[in-house]
Amino acid sequence: MPYSEPTNLAIIACPGGEVFANEVIAHLRHMYKHRFNLKRDVISKRYEVEKEALIKDINYYNDLQTSDLCVRGSVANYRPPEFKVNCEFTYFMNGEFKTEIKDCIRGKDVFIFQDVENHQVISLNGGKNKLALSVNDHLMSLIVSIDAARQAGAKNISLVLPVYPYSRQHKKKGREGLTASLLGHIYENMGVSRIITLDIHSREIENAFSKAHIDNLHASYQIIRELAKLVDLTDTNDDFVVVSPDTGAVDRNKFYATGLKKPLALIYKERDYSVVTQNAQQTNIKSVKLLGDVHGKVAFLADDMLGTGGTLLKAMEFLKEQGATKVIAAISLPFFTGNAIEQFNEAYKKGLFYRIIGTNAVYHEELLKCEWYINTNVTGLFANVIARIHHNQSLSDLLDNRNIIEKLVKHE
Repeated sequence: MPYSEPTNLAIIACPGGEVFANEVIAHLRHMYKHRFNLKRDVISKRYEVEKEALIKDINYYNDLQTSDLCVRGSVANYRPPEFKVNCEFTYFMNGEFKTEIKDCIRGKDVFIFQDVENHQVISLNGGKNKLALSVNDHLMSLIVSIDAARQAGAKNISLVLPVYPYSRQHKKKGREGLTASLLGHIYENMGVSRIITLDIHSREIENAFSKAHIDNLHASYQIIRELAKLVDLTDTNDDFVVVSPDTGAVDRNKFYATGLKKPLALIYKERDYSVVTQNAQQTNIKSVKLLGDVHGKVAFLADDMLGTGGTLLKAMEFLKEQGATKVIAAISLPFFTGNAIEQFNEAYKKGLFYRIIGTNAVYHEELLKCEWYINTNVTGLFANVIARIHHNQSLSDLLDNRNIIEKLVKHE
């Protein structure tokens, strides 16, 4: 990507999404500095200008373009953009939220970050209150932030939601609402033009939008990069098999099997959907069958999200009973709700699985301490997507990452 100053790129980090936003901003600053240096070197060589003098000239030009009377920073060095917008988030004791934007964002390309599944204790009201917020709390904080950005004159409003809220409520079974599409309509009516998310639970949700655009990112490259550290993916021996944990995850695991050039197996489950699980010990599965062979092989399962984890634990135990030597799972959105971490600790001690690879799309603290958990970082992917959107460039190779996965597997 050619370098140009992202002077109109602004990031609002809601309280739940601040950790994720800060990591994305760090990547953006590194990216723009790298591109600045590349452009400086090319122009310096082409026009036979000293690099130091060229930096001053670029800073001079940028200072002329800004509306600020006083521009901070040295004129002789690269000055990274200030992406983060200064905001004040107020939480009232009756549960209401208020977002006040302290910087001017008029005419800017605004990206609002929120991690609705961040259930860690968050500092609010200038550190006066520390609370663990629910999905609905985070969602309301997001909505009032969207409205604040709209009222402040943002040119474009994009949402960065590593987890799309209510994504499991995407189809009806009787007299119930379609909450996933309802939220989409709310975003559109508030002027949101784009949503960037990770491994949305159902592609059907995308059909709910008539104006806004969804960029559904995938963590497959980052997951395979970690998987390659655990097993030899270049080994041509038939000792590795990709297993779909259920029929709903077949396409996802077929993608991995094709990319890794490994066989695909399927766990077929008959469920009782009248049962709602409350923890990892409960399950609505009535019977399980295996289509394929895992005996004497490393079994790899991939799924989009993990809640209480009961379904995955049953699948892991079943694969070990079928003779799998190791069981490795990959989860794009590792919620680990309830007592899931405790249950997986017990299962790991029993040898039911070897490792679980998850992403930092959901913020955790306790989970990162677990020996069996591997955390892969997707903030660099989000940073690349945001930069390309801001500069009106193609996302094709980031949305379809089969080519870079093939190169990774060959290199490994």
